[in-house]
Amino acid sequence: MVPLICLDVDGTLVGSSGSPSQELWDAAERARARGQRLTLCTARLAAGPTRDWAERLDPEGWHIFHTGAARWKPASGEVRTEALSEEVVAACAAAAAAHGWVFETYSWDDYVVDQAAPLAKAHAALLGLPLPVRPRSELDGEVVRVQYVVDASDTAAALAAAPSGTSSSAATSPVMPGVSFVSVTVEGISKTAAIRHVADDLGVPLSDVMMVGDGHNDLEAIAAVGWGVAMGNAEPEVIAAARLLVGDVDAHGAADAIDASAGLG
Repeated sequence: MVPLICLDVDGTLVGSSGSPSQELWDAAERARARGQRLTLCTARLAAGPTRDWAERLDPEGWHIFHTGAARWKPASGEVRTEALSEEVVAACAAAAAAHGWVFETYSWDDYVVDQAAPLAKAHAALLGLPLPVRPRSELDGEVVRVQYVVDASDTAAALAAAPSGTSSSAATSPVMPGVSFVSVTVEGISKTAAIRHVADDLGVPLSDVMMVGDGHNDLEAIAAVGWGVAMGNAEPEVIAAARLLVGDVDAHGAADAIDASAGLG
């Protein structure tokens, strides 16, 4: 049995319906009953339905937000973060303004956006949150991540716009096809590093961890753990790196991965 199961959100837990299925929740309940820990592992913030999903997935577990820049344990309320400097945030804001990109600034559980553009409105709806067009000074908490919301054709340019001393990664969602969410965090922040921290807290080696995902920002983690699982809708590079392949997100592939974990290890 795999003791720790990590699951991406968009394209893994969440498909075209915009929320996890009952099949997923049933599989998670079976896993917890077996004594397994489950970890949400996403670029999203810990707010709205995403925060609720993490707590429902495993109230006793650690959950990873902002591609690893924040971790939260619902049972204790403990939060661990890595903050960006104001210089980095300002440089990223300037790059977004120069290209006309939507620019979002995040604390671990709050965010602000610089404009009420269609992509900004659509993303707020995806997150299940009100559109927070506010100045950065009104953000509640330290900045752990900034994000460019861009047309998919601008993904490479947005990744390249990250200042030195930072890490950048791109994610997508089946709810907003043709759009990329390009995150900038402190250098060294990644889903892989955050999963390693969670595994260390549990005394579990990475070889005994399962990571289920579909996108490029899941690739490194899927390759690093012992049980990398690609969704049927995953990018070809992710499928190539994975040890196991399950069904499409809308065919409950993540639930199948959780159930399969009972017989592995």
